[in-house]
Amino acid sequence: MVKTRLSPSFPVPAVTELYRCFLEDTVALARTLNSVELAIMCPETDVDELIRATNDAVPVVPQTGRGLEAGLNSVFAHFAGDIRTPKRVIAFNSDSPHLPASVLMAAFRALASFDLVVGPTHDGGYYLVGATATHPGLFAENTMGTTNALDSLLARARSLGLSVHLTSPFYDIDEPSDLQRLATELRHSPGMAPKTSAWLLASENKESKAAQNGGDE
Repeated sequence: MVKTRLSPSFPVPAVTELYRCFLEDTVALARTLNSVELAIMCPETDVDELIRATNDAVPVVPQTGRGLEAGLNSVFAHFAGDIRTPKRVIAFNSDSPHLPASVLMAAFRALASFDLVVGPTHDGGYYLVGATATHPGLFAENTMGTTNALDSLLARARSLGLSVHLTSPFYDIDEPSDLQRLATELRHSPGMAPKTSAWLLASENKESKAAQNGGDE
């Protein structure tokens, strides 16, 4: 089950196909960055399906534990590695396939000077988080996906004595209004997320044809 808040507007199979487009566009976005190691982190039960969904284009790594907190912790444990040779690690989801690559590059640059980089969303969450090391206790499962997720993360960062840089606020796709906003933007700039743009255009054409047929009857 993905993007359940979109289900009232679309049948479940359509939402699943839309999310597949999000994922493909997000992978394509990440692959535009130079000298960056990529991987998809997910529950172990989803590994095989995601390998098929992405045509094995990116390594798919099973996370340790369940839930978003475990997923984020697994990202940094997987990539950060030995603290004697720190790496700049960015975790971001596939809910923002239209995210400009410049935002990701700016986030990587910020980690040269800050312990933590966070991309805030307009609804009180965050679309990316980056660090150069693992920080146990940084993420709280009970606030993931809530309107105070960002505040909770920043409070925990302060308690751990971490310096934080915020990237430009952005929006991810959770509600039908978010998707409508994205559709409007992609009409003008389909290259931001081509797979998603094509899906939305096909969906609009289907609705238009259905409405026309209904009017003819």
